Parts: sequence; structure tokens; C-alpha cells
Amino acid sequence: MSRRDAPPRDLLPPTSGLGPPFEVADLPAPPPFSMANVLKVIGPGAILLATAIGAGEWLVGPVQAVKHGLDLFWIVTVAIGLQLMINLEGIRYTLYTGEPIYGGFLRLAPGPRFWGVTYALLAFLQLCLPALALLCANAFFSAWMGRVPSEGVPSDERTARWIAAGLILLVLAVLHFGGTVERMLERASWFMLSFIFLFLLVVNVLFIPLATWAATLRGFLGLAPGEGGPLDWGLLGALAATAGSGGVGNLTLTNWTRDKGFGMGALTGAIPSAVGSRKVQLSQHGKVFEATPENLQRWRVWMRYVTVDQVWVWALFCFVGMFLNVNLARGAIPAGTQIGGIAAGAEQAKYMAEHLWSGFWFLTLFNGFWILFSTQLGNTDILVRTVTDVLWLSSSRVRGFRGGDIRAIYYIALFGVSLFGFATLPWGRATEMFKVLGNMAGFVLAVASIQIILVNRRFLPRALRPPVWREAVLLAASAFYWFFTVRWLWSLVRPLP
Repeated sequence: MSRRDAPPRDLLPPTSGLGPPFEVADLPAPPPFSMANVLKVIGPGAILLATAIGAGEWLVGPVQAVKHGLDLFWIVTVAIGLQLMINLEGIRYTLYTGEPIYGGFLRLAPGPRFWGVTYALLAFLQLCLPALALLCANAFFSAWMGRVPSEGVPSDERTARWIAAGLILLVLAVLHFGGTVERMLERASWFMLSFIFLFLLVVNVLFIPLATWAATLRGFLGLAPGEGGPLDWGLLGALAATAGSGGVGNLTLTNWTRDKGFGMGALTGAIPSAVGSRKVQLSQHGKVFEATPENLQRWRVWMRYVTVDQVWVWALFCFVGMFLNVNLARGAIPAGTQIGGIAAGAEQAKYMAEHLWSGFWFLTLFNGFWILFSTQLGNTDILVRTVTDVLWLSSSRVRGFRGGDIRAIYYIALFGVSLFGFATLPWGRATEMFKVLGNMAGFVLAVASIQIILVNRRFLPRALRPPVWREAVLLAASAFYWFFTVRWLWSLVRPLP
């Protein structure tokens, strides 16, 4: 008998850690694997992709490429590969238990209260500032007014803040509909992604010379020559994190996976929307299955769906999205141009409007608007969902609030986050806000990569644990993001007297 055919040494997890005991049930049967069913089943990767194709692609990548060159874009390729493994191994836990990966973290020492507060705080610190709303508002202002809003001009700044406030209200409204929040986000994400990629592909194919394509590809493969100049470690750290999704976004993917009904998530419930849904009871603890031959066969089919969702939707199009945005910037903006913030997109729009067709000013900035709005929508749900789930899983008092209806917790948190966004719109420049948020995301990934290894080792039966090489990749991911976190912090501290 081969090693693959050998019976598992244990059928259930050796422990449930510091959380409530797992319930035991059979793994729900997945739909037969086919292309038609793939299109029906996948979805979490599209939601995460819509949040991933955001300020990193519209702002950080183009600014890095134009100001500092292409030689460091191997960081993007490595980052997407490392985050892909973080996603897959986080989903492994969710498929088996029906809990988001946060449920596994809460079962680790020192216990659910500590990790519940910690991850609620980390999510808030990474996503609380309205940087994306301001960037999105600037894109809308530029497309509508035919010029970039001027910094230091009170009327322009006031108009941009009012637009940003309106966008926060729009996100608040959108997240109230759809049956479940995950389903609404999935539908919105497919629409926004279709527009974004169609536009980027058309303008790159029609207007960017092949020599620029080749140079950009060499940069992403680590083959481009260095162009010199000082490094902006805040920008590089944000690029490394936001090249994929970054931080709590990668972890909250497992919440959408549960709500979509992957694996044991079909038995643990979902977060329903406020309008157009029925009350859904979300389980406070996971449900696991015995590692029997029948369940393991079902498991392998579920993992095939996960692979398509993450490798061929999320990772592939994260790479393509960053590549097309950077390629467009290098083809449209002279190398060495000192740009920042919304000016990166505006310079592309200006070049194409002057050299090709005046309508490209509006179309390019309208595309930027969708890129940034999709991320603002997804990140708002990520923040609120993370806070909701960790409080729900870690506190019996929260689970008893309003008769155990998790919608009350979700929408109270959503209104609180929206009010905080309104209050902090005047705080500072969107680009500087985003550098801070991006590097916070890298710190979250540095910590969570190690925790995912511990969770899968402790709470999965031996037959379902990842191979050692995958754990080695997670260790590499932690080291990668610790490096950028420490280097960014040092760049902040070094100038101090």
C-alpha cells in the first residue's frame, strides 16, 4: 500500500485548544468538479482580488516604477507568491472547521480574549484611516473637473473631502443589501473587475510599445538593471504588502470562504445583510469531520475548487493587474518624473489625452475610480467583518446581544467605522496615510504566517495537515514581511535627533 493510500493515523484533531470543543459532522459533498461548477462555486478570490487591485496598483506601483525604476519589482512577484500560500493555508483551516482563521488564532495561548482584542485592534490600525476614500475622491474630482485637485487650495480640498464623505455613505448603503454580505460583495466585485481589466488590457495592447512590455516583464522577474537613487522604504514596504492583498485582507478571505459555504463552512452559517435576507444563526464554534476515506475524497474536490479560486483567479490577476498598471505608467510617464498620489494616474491620463484621444483623460481616471472604490468597499467589509467575527467568537456577551443576531454586531461596527472615517477625512494626505496602512499590513502578515503554521499543526488531523515545504514557505513569508516592517520603522526613527 502506498503512503497516499495508507489509512490516517488519527481521524480527529488531537485538541481544540483554548476554545470550545469542535462538533463532529460529515464534510458536505462538493458539486462534481467541472468548469460549469467552477464558475458557480468560486467567488472569495474575486472579492479579495477586487480589494487587492487598489491603491497598490494605482498609486504605489506606478510611483515606484516612474521615480525609482523597475529593478525592485521582483518584490511584487515574490509577495504575491508568499501571500498565495498564506491564503491557501488559512483556507485549509476554514475548510476543515468552518471557522475563519481567526477562530484558530483565538484557540492559541494566551486565549480568545487576548487574540480577539489584538486582531480587532490590528484590523482597525491597518484600515481605519480613509486614505482610499480620499484617493478615490481625488480621481473622481480630476475626471469631472479636468484637472487634479490642488493641495493647499481650501476649495479643492473641501470638495474632495465632501466627495470622499459621499463615497463612505455609498459603501455604507451597498453593504446593506444582497442576502448575505459575501454574496453582494461577490456580485459587485465581478462587475468592477470586468471594467478594470478590460480597460487596462485594451490601452496597454493598443498604446504601449512592446519594448516597454519587455522591460516591465524583466523588472517583475528580477532581471532589470538598477537605476540608482535613494530607496523609499515606506513605499517599498507598502508595495510588498499591497502587491497582493495585505494583512487582514488575506485573513478575512477565510471569512468569505465560510460565508460562501466552502467545506464545513456550509454548516456554520454566514453574516447576512440587513436588507433582503433572513436571520442566519452563525455558529460560535467550528464543526469538523473524521478523516475517513469518503470525507478525504470530498476534501480533495473542495481543495481543487480552492486552488482555482486562489491560483487562477486571485494570484494570476493580482500579478496581471499590477503588471498592466506599472506597464502603462512606464509607457505613459517619462522615467524619473517626480509624481505622487493621484498624480500617478493623472499623468497617465494626461499623456494619453494629449497624444491619443482627449477622452482618455476621463476614461483613465474613471478606471482609477473603480480600482480605488472596489478596494474601499472591500476594505470596509474586511475591517467590520474582522471586528465582528473576532468579538463574536471570543465573547459570550457579544453572542447574546440582540438575541444572537450577528447582523446587529456587524452593522453597529459598520456605522462606527463610517463615523470614524468622516471624522478623520481632514487628518492628512492620502498618500502618507496609505504608506502607514500598507506597512501595518506587512506587520500583520509577519505575525499571522507563524500562527497559521501553529493552527494547522494543532487543530487538523494528520491526514489534512500541509506538507513541510508549505510550512517553510510560510516561515519565509514571515521573514520577508518582518524585514520590510523593521526597515520601515528604522527609516522613521533614524532621522530623529
